Amino acid sequence: MNRLIVLFAACLISFHSPARQLNGKPTIYVCPPCDLTCDTKEQDGPGTCSHCNMPLIKKEDVKTIAFYLQDRVEVLDFAGPMEVLSYAGFNVFTVSATAEPIKSQGILTVLPDYTIENAPKADILAFFGGNSNAPTKNPKVIEWVKNQNVEYHFSVCTGAFILAEAGILDGKTATTFHSALDNLEKSYPKIDVRRDVRYVDNGNIITTAGISAGIDGALHLVAKLQGLNSAKRIAYTMEYDNWQLGNGLLLTDEDPYKKQISLKELKTFEGTYEFEDNMYLQVVLNEKKGDLNAIVHGTTYPIYHEKGDVFSDVYKSMVTFKRNASNQIIGYQLKKDGPFFKKIE
Repeated sequence: MNRLIVLFAACLISFHSPARQLNGKPTIYVCPPCDLTCDTKEQDGPGTCSHCNMPLIKKEDVKTIAFYLQDRVEVLDFAGPMEVLSYAGFNVFTVSATAEPIKSQGILTVLPDYTIENAPKADILAFFGGNSNAPTKNPKVIEWVKNQNVEYHFSVCTGAFILAEAGILDGKTATTFHSALDNLEKSYPKIDVRRDVRYVDNGNIITTAGISAGIDGALHLVAKLQGLNSAKRIAYTMEYDNWQLGNGLLLTDEDPYKKQISLKELKTFEGTYEFEDNMYLQVVLNEKKGDLNAIVHGTTYPIYHEKGDVFSDVYKSMVTFKRNASNQIIGYQLKKDGPFFKKIE
């Protein structure tokens, strides 16, 4: 991690007392699963894991997602969403029809964690393209899919055919890999098949177009479940610049992109500010992303609007801007009782 980002982030410490839920119970924060000793540690506030440097997440936001994989599954179909959802702190496990190793695209060998006979219950069930005919034509797999009581279904590429065969997409709107759209429409006439969309969100069923579109769909799922800023942080961490907010078809009232601060309001925070060690930082508007960028000694990183004059950094620590009696921005604080950094221009 770039030293300047770490230096700045280390100063952006939340100045709130340990987070509390509405029922008065403390909000517990945990490290996203990384198969290290920190996986079992709990914290009483947001920040960064001291062991693996991953941003902490609320324990209540952790979901379990089953990735069904078949032999010859496309690598990026499942690896892209897996990257996104692991950063979001989801517990991801793999399932297949048997315990035999899977050869993804004839290159990558994957040993499934479970079979359909012993897989634990999941909150989300996901399917992917690449030889999706195999599970579609396997009655045992389709019966297993039908019997899963999950909160969400998710598919990438021709993984939609597995959901279609199980009847889950009947009466729904869906998309798939561009060369398979006609086939999906012809084979399953009860589905409203859409073209030229990265993903379709029916509320509790999300289908995406092919391969890289699975990353967009996974980021959208995170935005739905954990908030837009959480998805933005993950895209930043992955250096995934292709994501365009709301670039899918939303057929639900759950719209994580609806309530965003306007570019005009964001522009009022632009300027040059004091920083620690007699340094200065610049805050500039990133119109494309709809966020502010903080530039410290040539290093740029985003800060995200939370509410009012409060923003957060990539590690979820808070930055609070201050105004004068004329409602003009005059500076910011990184800690509640910490120093006040003036706006220079």
